[in-house]
Amino acid sequence: MEYLLGVVAAALLGVGFVLQQDAAQQAPKAHFLRLQLLADLLRRPRWVAGLITMVAGEMLSAWVIGHMVLSLAEPLLATNLLFALLLAGPLSGQAVHKSEVAGALVLMAGVTALSLARSVRSPAVYVGSTAYWPFAGAAFVFLAVLFAEFGRRRFSGQRAILTGISAGLVFGIADALTRRTVQLLDTRHPGVVLTTWPGYALIAVSLVGLWLMESAFNAAPLHISLPGITAAEPISGIVLGIVVFRDSVHVSPGTLALQAAGLVALLVGVIMVARAPALARLRKLSPPFTGTGSTADQDAAPTTGDGWSEPSQPHPNEGFPHALP
Repeated sequence: MEYLLGVVAAALLGVGFVLQQDAAQQAPKAHFLRLQLLADLLRRPRWVAGLITMVAGEMLSAWVIGHMVLSLAEPLLATNLLFALLLAGPLSGQAVHKSEVAGALVLMAGVTALSLARSVRSPAVYVGSTAYWPFAGAAFVFLAVLFAEFGRRRFSGQRAILTGISAGLVFGIADALTRRTVQLLDTRHPGVVLTTWPGYALIAVSLVGLWLMESAFNAAPLHISLPGITAAEPISGIVLGIVVFRDSVHVSPGTLALQAAGLVALLVGVIMVARAPALARLRKLSPPFTGTGSTADQDAAPTTGDGWSEPSQPHPNEGFPHALP
């Protein structure tokens, strides 16, 4: 049941990502890492539809994360990229290429390898403790802020990749908080969520992750902005699962090799699928945004080799004092 719900959750997430990015890319580039970006997107029906779809996927993901170890749930949910590709193909009019099929197979092989590594009977050690929450959480928050700052100082593609990594790290923290919240719901009265910190922290962290993700979507097309999110989230979640929730670490040479191979295959597959032409062409299908501040950006936008119009870039420090919520 967990595997089936995980696949359904991944499908909803993939569809939600495509719809949200299609709307976010049309927002003014001056709204990057500003709260005005979310205010603008709330007025776009397609983005709202994508958000609702993603939230439905997140609710199913919460159940999966709460009842599976994070080192298995995270790779399973990372297959959302495959469903994003399935939707992006018809929207962009692009046929599936061999490289995309190969990337999908590599991604699935990575998920399978990590699943097998969890089921193999081998010596295991436990190195985590809930007492490590403040230190582990602070470490990933620091990394997320660092990548967001690097992204703010870069332009277009690099900005999207670095901000996407920041969003992925934050979503990994949210996954860990989701697991803790589900554990509280399973063992205590539902009202405990309103009187303990994990539920409130989950809401705050999820909103920050959404803000960072939409900024990455705003900066560049899906094939550039999504890989960092999809790759960083499972890494963050898996590490927190081991460090905080005492997920077991199998220490036999064969199991370690299988886990390492699965993780590498997962990351390589994510990158291969995300580079699909179908995802790259989504931006060209969207009508230009005619709101305040966007016309000049589009008039000044040089066109890159893949047909994506790269907007003129503001000064790296422009507006950033207002970026933090």
